[in-house]
Amino acid sequence: MTEELIRIIIADDHEVVRCGLASLLDNSNIKIVAEAESGDEAVKLAKKHKPDVILLDVRMAPGTDGLVALEKIRADVPGASCIMLTTFDNPTYVARAVASGAHDYVLKGCSRQELLDAVTGAASGKLPMRAGELRRVATTMANRIPTPDPDVPLTQREMQVLRHVALGLSNKEIAKSLTISVETVKEHVQNILRKLSVSDRTQAAVWAVRRGLV
Repeated sequence: MTEELIRIIIADDHEVVRCGLASLLDNSNIKIVAEAESGDEAVKLAKKHKPDVILLDVRMAPGTDGLVALEKIRADVPGASCIMLTTFDNPTYVARAVASGAHDYVLKGCSRQELLDAVTGAASGKLPMRAGELRRVATTMANRIPTPDPDVPLTQREMQVLRHVALGLSNKEIAKSLTISVETVKEHVQNILRKLSVSDRTQAAVWAVRRGLV
């Protein structure tokens, strides 16, 4: 029985990456119908070809990046599943991807089989089988009852730390930016997690992103 053909678009501003992905996907049931060098081009090609899946780099220059393109594609071509494919393991990017309707978030260091599984899963509408960041964050966002902003007792300093956390900075980087000690940062982070009723930094980033703090 012949596997059903999966039509995809690859969007990445580096030609060598697009060529590499094409090579990885060769000899499979996945057909590349178009390639985009920018987010804007990805949106246009998505409207034109209406693919099953779109592989979107997170950061593309110039113009629209992958996360902005994701929002536009989900609005204009809702039948296409989008996979963010990136080198950046950043909690804010993961949070934004979830909030904008990405199906999966895959790092460029993945294996050929992991990429094939991600594309196949996205085409069939199945949740990612692996216990990845995006699935965990998506579940958190679906299940957690948002806390009304006025009732969140974060201090001004805690809000500053939260914004830094949401940008993916480490405790050491936050300490340097705010000119405070690493221990003080750790204390602020623990207070933030407790006050927001979340268990880790990525969930705190989700909270911040959904409220437009970053």
